Amino acid sequence: MTDLYSVENLRLSLADMTTKPLFGPAPRIEILKGLSFTIPKGAVVGIVGGSGSGKSTLGRALVRLLEPSGGSIRFDGTDITHLPEPALRPLRRRFQMIFQDPMSSLNPRHRVGTIIAEPLRLHGLDRIPKRVARALDHVGLPQPFAARFPHELSGGQRQRVGIARAIALEPDFILADEIVSGLDVSSQAQVLNLLERLVADLGLTLAFISHDLSVIRRLCQRTIVLHRGEIVEDRPTAELFATPSAAYTRDLLEAIPLPDPAQPWV
Repeated sequence: MTDLYSVENLRLSLADMTTKPLFGPAPRIEILKGLSFTIPKGAVVGIVGGSGSGKSTLGRALVRLLEPSGGSIRFDGTDITHLPEPALRPLRRRFQMIFQDPMSSLNPRHRVGTIIAEPLRLHGLDRIPKRVARALDHVGLPQPFAARFPHELSGGQRQRVGIARAIALEPDFILADEIVSGLDVSSQAQVLNLLERLVADLGLTLAFISHDLSVIRRLCQRTIVLHRGEIVEDRPTAELFATPSAAYTRDLLEAIPLPDPAQPWV
């Protein structure tokens, strides 16, 4: 299977504004500490870890919302690690992101149709109304929803709009960052089912960031476990749940409420 992403010794540091001196630059904190992994085309990969593990920072580096401090990121054979924005712009259509909080990521002053159409216009695509209609159909929202505002929708419906905006550009890769964490159990299941169908129907490659291993187990074929900016496990999901090798992974698994406490995760 061909790799869509190839990451080698990825490092990323950010300024620590909490300890910034009155004069001079803020000290930097190393968030990602030499990560190496691949994401094959068509794969669904989970990125999991506790708060502060670096999973969201890693996700933003993959779609170049953050620029790495070292190492390399290759997307479909192209080194995008330090690619300048003019050269990166044509590639941005091919990797998209769905954000955690749809209410804050959707412009409250715009109708749903305008929100989905905006990236299409930015990339100069044609047949925008048809593309918007197709995106709404893909996520299971009736066409009249194009005329609604985000505040008129439920949380699950808003997240579907976020997904529609991402897939409207027909990308190869989607990064989903904690996108079901704010939804109730029923809406979570519906969104996960939708993602599974979109991956199959559209041939997407998906990286799914979560702190919830039960969600990762439901959706992902492979799981990368991050702890303090380092990869502690990178294995098939079923294998990881059956025989976790890292103590940190075992701690994460033990923290999950089980339907039957007498039965382990198998």
